[in-house]
Amino acid sequence: MVIRLSALGVLLALLYSAGQVFSQAPRKANLGTSLAIIESGTWKPIQRGVEFRTMTMQRIDPAYAMELKLLRLDSRFIVPRVLHAGQFQLKSANAKLFAEKAGAVAAVNANYFDEKGRPLAYLKTAEKEINRAVSKHGLYTGVFGLAESGPFVTHRDEFQPAQAGEALQSGPLLLHRNASVEVLSGLGRHARRSVIGIDKEGRMLIAVSDGVIGGLSFAELQEMFVQPKWQMEAMELLNLDGGGSAQLYVKSGKFEEWLPGTSEVPVAIGFFSKSN
Repeated sequence: MVIRLSALGVLLALLYSAGQVFSQAPRKANLGTSLAIIESGTWKPIQRGVEFRTMTMQRIDPAYAMELKLLRLDSRFIVPRVLHAGQFQLKSANAKLFAEKAGAVAAVNANYFDEKGRPLAYLKTAEKEINRAVSKHGLYTGVFGLAESGPFVTHRDEFQPAQAGEALQSGPLLLHRNASVEVLSGLGRHARRSVIGIDKEGRMLIAVSDGVIGGLSFAELQEMFVQPKWQMEAMELLNLDGGGSAQLYVKSGKFEEWLPGTSEVPVAIGFFSKSN
């Protein structure tokens, strides 16, 4: 049987087909009420145990774009170290200089410091315990460190300094055991952020946003890092010093990524390839 279509019928069929294609096109995914994920990115291996990824975002109100640079590091092949500028006869440095001086694959800024560049709260490098007291200040609710079992992020109340070879205190702790931690202040404030976490596979997660104006809120980070659809699934997540201190450097072979901050920092976390 032959079916003959009129010109109008052909036009309607084409319009219907185009509508079907349009309806199946990928849409922006929203995070919270004012942030659109334009491109979620994919994890790309840059060497054994190291993966890199970029997420592109658009703030709806006020309108601005930003990127989130992410690292995922497998502790079977990568080991973290707490780096203090004094180890290199420096008062402070940027993440790139820390990585170059120490021979690290990557480096990210770490904990808070005062106006004289002195690191705040508990701090222990492989060489010495620089600040011995675990701060009870409402901001410093989390600790990142390295124990015999590997890297960890935990609540300060569960932290035992004697069990850590290296550690630093920062905050607030955003996720603990895959659940959001109540943040006392600044939950919805947008700012340039730097965070470190541990995912459900025990891998380390690093993320730094690049926005100079605006940025991400703690609530958005909590939602992003816990939901499976964003491919991070963090069990623990700790906020590091943000604002102008937030910075990340990665170099492996021909791959290089440098997200500079606007200020140098006295402490960084370096990530090194294991020798065996």
